[in-house]
Amino acid sequence: MNENLSARASIQILKPIEEVFEAIVDPEKMSNYFIERSSGRLEEGVTVEWKFPEFEDIFPVTGKFIRPYDYISFDWSGGEEGMVVEIFLEPFHDNFTVVRIKESYMPANEEGIKQAIGQTEGWANFLASLKASLEYGINLRKGAFDFMKP
Repeated sequence: MNENLSARASIQILKPIEEVFEAIVDPEKMSNYFIERSSGRLEEGVTVEWKFPEFEDIFPVTGKFIRPYDYISFDWSGGEEGMVVEIFLEPFHDNFTVVRIKESYMPANEEGIKQAIGQTEGWANFLASLKASLEYGINLRKGAFDFMKP
């Protein structure tokens, strides 16, 4: 039996792969659908700080391996071993992009199951927000998580 769980989500975005890639690594573009602000561009080997509108905390995010227009990985675990987010970009037809996300690894116990479900929900929201922003110029995240504020 596998001792680890992963969160997964995917979506098709009706935009070219280059535009989708930039929307994920460029903090100015990310602030249109995901974060409030970042201390810099997501780059390999660089740690940036993400601030989300719903939380007071600042989250350190370290770029792991980034291959333009194809693959992005980062660690936002705060040092927990093996917790990595991987984003796979695949061209679809002439000008569309399939985005697949996998966040690993959560332990195969009750706490890990809750975390995997929560992260899957979060990544599904990320993808829907990315799609809405790129295709329609709408920020779905605005006000969506006000109920989570203390």
